[in-house]
Amino acid sequence: MATLLRFAPSPTGALHLGGLRMALYNHLFSKKHGGKWILRIEDTDSTRFVPGAVDGIRQSLEWAGLEYDYGPGKGGPHGPYFQSERLDLYRSYATKLLSSGHAYRCFCSQDTLSEIREKFARTGSSQSYDRRCLHLTEEEAARRVRAGERHIIRLNTGALRPRHSTVDLVFGQLKDAHGSLSTDPILLKSDGYPTYHLANVVDDHSMGITHVLRGEEWITSLPLHLDIYSSLGIQPPQFAHIPILLNPDGTKMSKRNGDVKVEDYIRVGWERGAILNWLALAGWGTQESSPELDESTSPETQSSKSETSLHTTKAAPDSTKVMDMDELISEFDLSAITHRSSSLDAGKLAFLNRQHLLRSAATPSGIADVAGRVRLWINEAKPLGEISEEYTTPEYIQSVIRVLDSRLINIRDMVSLAPYLFKSPDYTSDEAQQMVRRVTPEKRQQILQSMSAVLQSVDPTSWDALNLSQVIDVKKGRKDGSISLPVLRYALTAAKDGPPVIDLMVVLGKERTLARIKDAGSHPSLEV
Repeated sequence: MATLLRFAPSPTGALHLGGLRMALYNHLFSKKHGGKWILRIEDTDSTRFVPGAVDGIRQSLEWAGLEYDYGPGKGGPHGPYFQSERLDLYRSYATKLLSSGHAYRCFCSQDTLSEIREKFARTGSSQSYDRRCLHLTEEEAARRVRAGERHIIRLNTGALRPRHSTVDLVFGQLKDAHGSLSTDPILLKSDGYPTYHLANVVDDHSMGITHVLRGEEWITSLPLHLDIYSSLGIQPPQFAHIPILLNPDGTKMSKRNGDVKVEDYIRVGWERGAILNWLALAGWGTQESSPELDESTSPETQSSKSETSLHTTKAAPDSTKVMDMDELISEFDLSAITHRSSSLDAGKLAFLNRQHLLRSAATPSGIADVAGRVRLWINEAKPLGEISEEYTTPEYIQSVIRVLDSRLINIRDMVSLAPYLFKSPDYTSDEAQQMVRRVTPEKRQQILQSMSAVLQSVDPTSWDALNLSQVIDVKKGRKDGSISLPVLRYALTAAKDGPPVIDLMVVLGKERTLARIKDAGSHPSLEV
């Protein structure tokens, strides 16, 4: 059977980083194994539905370049792709379970169920239901249904056959964890909607899913899902439970916490490749074995994990190795996933983002793409107010990217790093005045006049770093005092720090360089 996976988010808000990583892992696994993956929307909980969430999820996936093969907007042979449009299918499977004796109707009211749970709790029992409705005759259950009594459908765990232990593609051999499950779990609610458990089993089976990659938090539900598969007499897919991402403070990452929405990272200007690189390697480890469970893991999750707790993993890339999509696909291996939850390190993202920008700047198409995005952002955000068109041409922005080089971490930093490359310098600022405070106005004028005369003679077609370095003989200038790089930097930028002066002159070009030298001579009251 061809490899087929699914990414199944709930439309309860914007896609967050944990969700994007899960979609990425599904994408990497499917592409590495020559398979495909589905986007399925789990929208059966109408109380948590957020309008516009589905469009937001799709837009985030599109930005990330994670193109699903089937799903909303694409169609395919496995639809419909919204669970709310598959209710008849869930009900038909629930009917199959009723017919085979693997499920039964429960007519107990909420008050009755609360009394039952409280009774068991007082006795210290782990049971949550006394199964009284299991003993109703078919005639009695049918009569009450015809009378319109509200009811739910429960799984009859007493009808289950013994099951062998399970192997997870990340955690290895898992111990049985039925003790953590509720008694005869609910499959179909009184409103006719399925629980998450029934819907997932039915969808994964009917869609032909071969591998399920999902968060570690669902590992405690795996025994129930396997029970449903067994009760229906169908083969389950292979499961891989991925340890979750944590906030820097160790709490679980969720949509309710700030700074985790993918759209926020897009808006700030992080590179798509860097984000995917960062997320892919979070938790992609090199451990050889894990004889003990992570102390931070919940007791419920611990009880469901490996009986031997030994799982050999494949050596994985360093957590800051720069990798593009093809490299991620090639090296992705579930055996390299650690068993520990991982927190995201913002410093690593900054490092990776710089490296991905450098990679892009090394190719004509890459730097053109970056420059185009910078230009669009400048025109929309206007970080310095209105910027003259001469500073926003694609060619000029590309030259700025090259001169800033490794100084540039994020494309949104470009203007703040070097505002003088987009606006005329402010010679009246405190920083500018401090740069020349030890040079008398007369000496400054002499230097600027000398510099202007030297540069006037340079042919515009030869205005490059090599020729400018030869024309401006810094060592000779230091001897006779005719050339001063601090004064020249003052004239070009009015800022103490920045790229080498020669490089700045190349970016600015002859006309702008001479114009700035002239302007600098008039602050304060100097003529060049």
